[in-house]
Amino acid sequence: MKNVRTATEAAEESSVAQESHARTRERVARAILENGPSTAAALADQLGLTPAAVRRHLDALLADGVIEAREQRVYGQRGRGRPAKVFVITDAGRDEFEQAYDDLAVGALQFLADTGGEELVAAFARHRVADLERRYRPVIEAVEPAERTRVLAEVLSDDGYAASADESPVTDGEQLCQHHCPVAHVAERFPQLCEAETEVFARLLNTHVQRIATIAHGDGVCTTHVPRSP
Repeated sequence: MKNVRTATEAAEESSVAQESHARTRERVARAILENGPSTAAALADQLGLTPAAVRRHLDALLADGVIEAREQRVYGQRGRGRPAKVFVITDAGRDEFEQAYDDLAVGALQFLADTGGEELVAAFARHRVADLERRYRPVIEAVEPAERTRVLAEVLSDDGYAASADESPVTDGEQLCQHHCPVAHVAERFPQLCEAETEVFARLLNTHVQRIATIAHGDGVCTTHVPRSP
């Protein structure tokens, strides 16, 4: 009986360890999803893990196709040595986080395009984001103009877009970044969804904004440039 108990306890301990590893691996993947391209060192610091532990989870996520490695973009003068490697979420990785799109959505929009033309798809896209604009407007208008990009990022994050607002590294202004897009695959076929969302941002911030990168087009993050107000 002693040997049976020992084997059972060992199996239970192994199961607990595997579950713990799976949860930590998901934390690593979610951190990359929410914060965009990330280095192993940054992930270790953010999650309170050792660099060696992070690298093990990154290797597993790479093997599963959840993330991919890229060279880090360097703005301005590059120092000596190779750029640091950053990790980004793949399309398959985004699927792991239950994106709200499927073949039915693409088929429905294709039907609208075939029967009513591309303008009908654009009208649907504007209708889709009208509720977003209605809910966000009082929150945005309640703060000073200089704070509005940051507050917009906060309310977008509350809706699952994992957004952030930072100073632009290359121009005079800010960058509104969305690290998650629930309709990325649909928007890949129908860019009217992105265009309608950008129009809403411009109205909410009361300035001309420019979408310079989108997840739907293969970028790691949806990035919108917001010029600095006079």
